[in-house]
Amino acid sequence: MPTHSSPSSDSSLASLIGGIINDAKDLLLHEVVMAKLEMQSELRKTKAAAISFAVGAGIAIVGGLLLILMLVHLLRDFTVIPLWGCYGIIGGGLLIIGLIVLSTTKQTVETIDVVPQQTIETLKENAQWIKEQTTSNRT
Repeated sequence: MPTHSSPSSDSSLASLIGGIINDAKDLLLHEVVMAKLEMQSELRKTKAAAISFAVGAGIAIVGGLLLILMLVHLLRDFTVIPLWGCYGIIGGGLLIIGLIVLSTTKQTVETIDVVPQQTIETLKENAQWIKEQTTSNRT
């Protein structure tokens, strides 16, 4: 004879599945919020690095222009190097300094991670937990 499940066992199974679905939905909502917060944090880092780069570049440009004019003529007054050679020497020095600043900023930008690694790991854990919950309830 086939056994039929009682209405109370069907409702408890439905309630159990409904609870799992609600828990999964809550976990997903929390993960979305956490991902959003992590991305906002990385965006703030990116913005700070961009502002720092712009300020550094602006200062270097203005300072470089003023120093070029002053140092070139100072070098010309105290040496026998022609004016064009003085411009070359001073320009080369400023180029080296500018490259050092750009290299340092590049290293800072490379540390920015736009993918929220912590959220990805938590999502994997939650997916595994949901899988375990749904497969253990079938047996």
